Amino acid sequence: MKITRPFIFIAALLGAVFVASVLSVTSSQTSYSQSYPAVVCPPTLPGLTAQISVSSKKTPFQRLQLRTTKTDPVKVLRLPVIKDSLLFESEGVAPVVWQSKAGVWAGGAVCTAPAASQWFVGGTSDVTTRGRLMIVNSGLSDAIVDVATFTENGKQPLRTINVSSKNYTVIPLDSLAPGDKNLVVNVVPRSGRINAFMVDERGKGLKAIGGDLVNFASSTSKNIFIPAIQNKISQSSKPATHIVRVLTPGEIDASVGVEVLSADGVFVPVGLTSRTITPGIVTEFALDPKVASKVMGIRITATEPVVASVKSTVAVSGRSDFVWSTAAPELTALTMAITGLNPLISFVGEDINVSLDVTLINGKVIQRKIQGSDIATWQVPESARSVSITKVGKATYAGALVTSVNGYGYFPMIQGSPLTKVEIPDSNIRVLNP
Repeated sequence: MKITRPFIFIAALLGAVFVASVLSVTSSQTSYSQSYPAVVCPPTLPGLTAQISVSSKKTPFQRLQLRTTKTDPVKVLRLPVIKDSLLFESEGVAPVVWQSKAGVWAGGAVCTAPAASQWFVGGTSDVTTRGRLMIVNSGLSDAIVDVATFTENGKQPLRTINVSSKNYTVIPLDSLAPGDKNLVVNVVPRSGRINAFMVDERGKGLKAIGGDLVNFASSTSKNIFIPAIQNKISQSSKPATHIVRVLTPGEIDASVGVEVLSADGVFVPVGLTSRTITPGIVTEFALDPKVASKVMGIRITATEPVVASVKSTVAVSGRSDFVWSTAAPELTALTMAITGLNPLISFVGEDINVSLDVTLINGKVIQRKIQGSDIATWQVPESARSVSITKVGKATYAGALVTSVNGYGYFPMIQGSPLTKVEIPDSNIRVLNP
């Protein structure tokens, strides 16, 4: 009996330690709430028309200028917008806006959640510009926003803009750097729920030169992919002309190289192996690759973080237009609403392996698999209302080109609203009984 007492004591001690550890683990469990932030689409400025593609007629939206939190279902798959900036609770599906000026130009952009920084590589402040920068505050409090502008003459004085709650302000591009030709604009909010959009429209007197919506990049990078560049126009065998615009906003020179990705092969154009980019100075150089492909992509490598885009001048029914192809982040699983757009999607990467689901207007879902190396293109069916990337390999990038009667447009394949996770405080009886 005396011999068994130590064993009983040890067993009781081990049992107490086990119970204490279980209670400790149980009390440290944390709960989370997951949601998709609402996304914002740009306002429609006077003289323009706009349609926003959504994936469901039940998608809730609100007009910011009504200054109410009440939402209504869209009731259509492509919503015409006359004036207001709209907010959509799209639950992870990125709406796409298509804006145009009848017989002059057209362009597309992705409606996104507020961003901490937006780089717009495009636009001009010279006498040809009719462009505007739109800053939207979808929050319930007033916002303060810093607008930094760079040109071929260097960094311009910082402008600080106040935007009232649930409203937007429009800034003419020629007021950012009067007379300068090459713009790069960085919009950074100090406070508020801010989205910015840029319209680059140009003309000489009564003659229209064209226009486009300029999509943004969220950050600078040493390795940039621009996956979809319009190289040849379907109505003509004449190649488009391209201009690469680059800025390194730091304080050190950057050595920049450009590699062309096309169905004709991968190569570095003559003279673009290494170009020195002076910090703070917006630099442009011509890109004239001898390729027969209608669509191509480029990879830009730099020794310092840069931002870049490509402006392609095209002809539409005998008149001039242009398209800004901007950088795309690495492709991830996402869903985009594309009702009425019928885009041509271009994928670039060393080993392209993408699985996707296409939801048609009638509700039917079809599956596709895109494979290849360097570049692969895929035409979305005309009856598609959304495209979902369900599986994608590493280091793959994608952009979409859209053709319409008014012009050509581009938008990167990006998440409009990433899933966010917020910790939910757990009640604990020890709070009341310490």
